Amino acid sequence: MKNRVKALRKAKGYRQQDLAEAVGVSRQTIIAIENDKYNASLELGMRLARYLQTTVEELFILEDNS
Repeated sequence: MKNRVKALRKAKGYRQQDLAEAVGVSRQTIIAIENDKYNASLELGMRLARYLQTTVEELFILEDNS
């Protein structure tokens, strides 16, 4: 699964630490999500989308592996 977390975070002018604190995770978790090393849970995905003022569908892109 790909995501647009980094692009939207930067567009809003947030630091990784700002985003991490806002959604209740560590900065390392945000780094892992941005680098496609960790897939966020549904709850975290929803918190990220809400904070970044977008939808989960716009934030996370499910890759078609068919």
